[in-house]
Amino acid sequence: MRQKKRDGIWGYIFIAPQVIGLLLFSIIPIICVFYFSFCKWDAISEPVFVGIQNYITEFHDPAFYKAIVNTLKYSLIYIPGNVVFALLIATAIQHIKGKVGYRLIFFLPIVASSVGVSMIWLWILEPNCGILNYFLECIKLGRVNLLGDTKTVMLTIGLIGIWCNLGYNVVIYIAGLEGVSRVYYEAAMVDGASAWTRFIRITLPMMSPTIFFTFIMTMIASFKVFDLAYVMTEGGPAKASYVFVMHIYDYGFKLFKMGQSCTAAVIFFMALLGMTVFQNVVSKRWVNYES
Repeated sequence: MRQKKRDGIWGYIFIAPQVIGLLLFSIIPIICVFYFSFCKWDAISEPVFVGIQNYITEFHDPAFYKAIVNTLKYSLIYIPGNVVFALLIATAIQHIKGKVGYRLIFFLPIVASSVGVSMIWLWILEPNCGILNYFLECIKLGRVNLLGDTKTVMLTIGLIGIWCNLGYNVVIYIAGLEGVSRVYYEAAMVDGASAWTRFIRITLPMMSPTIFFTFIMTMIASFKVFDLAYVMTEGGPAKASYVFVMHIYDYGFKLFKMGQSCTAAVIFFMALLGMTVFQNVVSKRWVNYES
């Protein structure tokens, strides 16, 4: 009994740093955000409780709806591209020679700093002396300003986001594909099934748990977009790339309305939580956990 007690004490000692860190940097800040969302606070003076006034103000703010629309536009580009295209790439390179090298190439942009990547793409897309416009002029197509046009800015940022983060899903999919038994494919080939039929009837059902995981993670990442839009456009032109996290940032660190910023963050959190729960419920209809 003494030995068990001693082992238990040492166990608590070893997990204490993680538990303390979780409390100090995650749980307590989340509780504080919920509390300050009901307060008027500028981060300097004492917070003043105002009830649901911040929420009423938020839902009457045109910038709130503009941020939602732009974030949804980005998500509609980013999620399908990152989930579907990554699966096709993973399937294509699964059995070719040099798979490790390809996996490294696709994963490299994730390792790079998002701010650094944004600056490089700013240089490439620069309307006056960027590399893209240089080559377009060489083939007589004329200059374009993809980040300065309200019609193309979100599409451009979405495609850059896919390029930056595609490798993560590719690596996840390759790991999932390696877990699918070759017996299923060999049996299907004996029955004369084409490559497309094998992909639809075997790969997709067997990969559905992995696809569900990548979809949830990609959805959350798409709604959290900030660095690409902020560095490349700062929300412009005419707030055409003004995303929701930028909305939270502006309230807190430009206008110093920390209470209003916390309110926007709580709404953002609840929206993500609701969509995640909904996807978990719907997933029971199409995710196959049987191996």
